[in-house]
Amino acid sequence: MRIAVLSDIHGNLDALQEVVKDIDSQNIDKVFICGDLAMAGPEPVETIDFIIDLSKKWNLTIIQGNTDEMIIKSTGSPDDKYTPPNEIMANSLKYAQKVLRPDQKEFLYELPETLKETIGNLEILFVHGSPRRNNEDIFPNMDIEKVKEIINGVDANAIFCGHTHMPASYHIGKQEIINVGSVGRPFTELPKACYAILDYPDLSGTKYSFNYRLVDYDYEASAKKLAQQPFTGSDKLAQMLIKATSRYPE
Repeated sequence: MRIAVLSDIHGNLDALQEVVKDIDSQNIDKVFICGDLAMAGPEPVETIDFIIDLSKKWNLTIIQGNTDEMIIKSTGSPDDKYTPPNEIMANSLKYAQKVLRPDQKEFLYELPETLKETIGNLEILFVHGSPRRNNEDIFPNMDIEKVKEIINGVDANAIFCGHTHMPASYHIGKQEIINVGSVGRPFTELPKACYAILDYPDLSGTKYSFNYRLVDYDYEASAKKLAQQPFTGSDKLAQMLIKATSRYPE
């Protein structure tokens, strides 16, 4: 059994299409997406349509990310907890809410917040941020005691997540925590789309391995598309596709 896990596409259709080509070359049996499908990217509408089409062709399971939740729940009021404090991200949220069709918002609404899947003798938990919250970070090089606190009480052999856009992994006891990075807005040294593959050859056992895949795509073309989106700050978001110097646009 080979499983591909990806996350944080953020409306970057060019990056997603290249990742799909790579997945198709890897003899993958099942694909999981850990959320954040459309917001803050160059092609939110087209990306969701592409993912819906993929779900008809692939053995594909998708969960809801924190920005997906923002799209369907934010009201824009001053005390709205679903509106990002960062002004540019708030602008990108309003734009996504404006351009996405009702059926696309319904698609996001119906996605589960987390998912626990039994595959062979493995229990695998898929979340966006952490098992506790969809906006909680699991960064690289965290204090191991903090990671233990985050996963305390979770009964799963492996936990897959995203949200930070930075690949990271931790082995704690008999558990593996794997942050798969980002397809559409990677915060890595090289601006390549990132996802992970889990290899589980013997379904009667519990031994598995995983590796990251870094996929080239035309990030300059994607950045140009994003910079042309009609919301304030899209040009700064676009620059983050070329070189991610900070987590949020300034």
